[in-house]
Amino acid sequence: MSAVVNAPAHDHHEDHGHHHKQTFISKYIFSFDHKMVAKQFLITGLLMGIVGIGMSILFRIQLAWPEQSFAIFEALLGKWAPEGVMTPNIYLALVTIHGTIMVFFVLTAGLSGTFSNLLIPLQIGARDMASGFMNMLSYWLFFLACVIMLCSLFVEAGPASSGWTIYPPLSALPQAIGGSGMGMTLWLVSMALFIASQLLGGINYIVTVINLRTKGMSMTRLPLTIWAFFVTAILGLVSFPVLLSAALLLIMDRSFGTSFFLSDIFLDGEVLSHHGGSPVLFEHLFWFLGHPEVYIVILPALGITSEVVATNSRKPIFGYRAMIASILAIGFLSTIVWGHHMFVSGMNPFLGSVFTFTTLLIAIPSAVKAFNYITTLWKGNLQMNPGMLFSIGLVSTFITGGLTGIILGDSTLDINVHDTYFVVAHFHLVMGISALYGLFAGVYHWFPKMFGRMMNKNLGYIHFWVTAVGAYGVFFPMHFLGMAGLPRRYYTNTAFPYFDDLADINVIVTVCAIITALVQLVFIYNFFSSMFYGKKATMNPWKSNTLEWTTPVEHIHGNWPGELPVVYRWAYDYSKTNSDGEYVITGQDYVPQNIPMQENEEDLHH
Repeated sequence: MSAVVNAPAHDHHEDHGHHHKQTFISKYIFSFDHKMVAKQFLITGLLMGIVGIGMSILFRIQLAWPEQSFAIFEALLGKWAPEGVMTPNIYLALVTIHGTIMVFFVLTAGLSGTFSNLLIPLQIGARDMASGFMNMLSYWLFFLACVIMLCSLFVEAGPASSGWTIYPPLSALPQAIGGSGMGMTLWLVSMALFIASQLLGGINYIVTVINLRTKGMSMTRLPLTIWAFFVTAILGLVSFPVLLSAALLLIMDRSFGTSFFLSDIFLDGEVLSHHGGSPVLFEHLFWFLGHPEVYIVILPALGITSEVVATNSRKPIFGYRAMIASILAIGFLSTIVWGHHMFVSGMNPFLGSVFTFTTLLIAIPSAVKAFNYITTLWKGNLQMNPGMLFSIGLVSTFITGGLTGIILGDSTLDINVHDTYFVVAHFHLVMGISALYGLFAGVYHWFPKMFGRMMNKNLGYIHFWVTAVGAYGVFFPMHFLGMAGLPRRYYTNTAFPYFDDLADINVIVTVCAIITALVQLVFIYNFFSSMFYGKKATMNPWKSNTLEWTTPVEHIHGNWPGELPVVYRWAYDYSKTNSDGEYVITGQDYVPQNIPMQENEEDLHH
């Protein structure tokens, strides 16, 4: 197998120079080139992100000023906001589609789809992905899933409205509420296509990393980005089929009269014929994907942070092998902790204690990564560009969000704050904001590689500082709302005098959310204007060691014009001195991976 896959990569490079002329459609639309597919994923993910963040602003306005009339509601929501007052049904629908878009379409596809595609071939020294066709198919299935998800917003009875976790019976009975009908069906079809896209991409990433590494690129010389993408792809391959099975069984319950997730249901005083199923079974299937999913989202962001922090600290990453071990440990442990989402579902307390144990265990490799980032920064020659700031921001939100995870992972403590805003605060900080920071760091860092131009640094600073303060302004107060007992997913709390004192905190959260959302427009402007008018990039603007910076600025088919580079060292020889105390290469504090070992230097990481 590997011989067959390797042969074209190494032997047939001479024909890449005069490759057949590409049409507009084969170059920009149905492209097999991993660099173009990465751009397609990124731009689609950003556009979906605008939709997802826009929805969150709508329901945040509702939470801050409940039952007030807003012209924007009437303009955007139409019949769902009569006279500008949001109805409970559309509130639930907005929360549902916001969660679905942000978790799957922005963070999963935006991060893995973009950076796995862009970096795996470039950093391992391959001409392209193992299968360009599967890569293209992966993107277009994702695009189709996006289109169907957006179409579900325009269904007459309303989009899916049972939360992004789509628990039955709201999702399993088409007649339950308005959003349980056609909107829910489109949600399931969209997710089925999305899962197919992720599986095609994942198989491709795994085969490429295993089979197409260039000469000298052993697994222990891989940059940590590639390790993170590799383990992410394996996790996706293990857990996404489980969600697909849950979606298929849900479709059976909805349309074909089965009772996998339904039992003893009364609707308007009428007994339905379903019996014998269990909604808890759906929870098991959903969270068996749902928990690995949060690591599928955060691991690529952590990998990007490893690369950006080491490059901009001008220091070797601290504890390279410990970092690999922690990525592998997180990958394994993430598949045996899903029960901590279900502590209040009537679970046997002994089983709860098992899931508590495995959940607290996963804090160890996560802490190893956090400490290693801090140690890499310690006494480094820090280059504070926007990519570096977002990486340091990720370390901050990963720690603050992770600490509350220790509370939620403990079955006895979780019961007090389950389904309150404490949970919302926790997972938005640890996987939402952290993963978004990783995405931003990656975009600022690899933009010159993607588009051959630099992004505007000053706009990047504005973007970072307002986002960093604003994101904590949104999610930090939510911890206190949660500890006061404020439940999630309620569209107004005016019926409970107990919560009247918390109304002002909700206003603060909403104001911070609006400011943070607006500053993302600065990023969008910076991104699209720099693409055309940014300063032209040099070949290696960050003075980095990895192989992607040895390729020409102009994208060519096959990445390298001549022979593939040969690798002689690991990716983190920054500020490395030889036995005479001089830099290995006179006058520069970095040694790219394709530079042979010198006589008077030692191989650091073995």
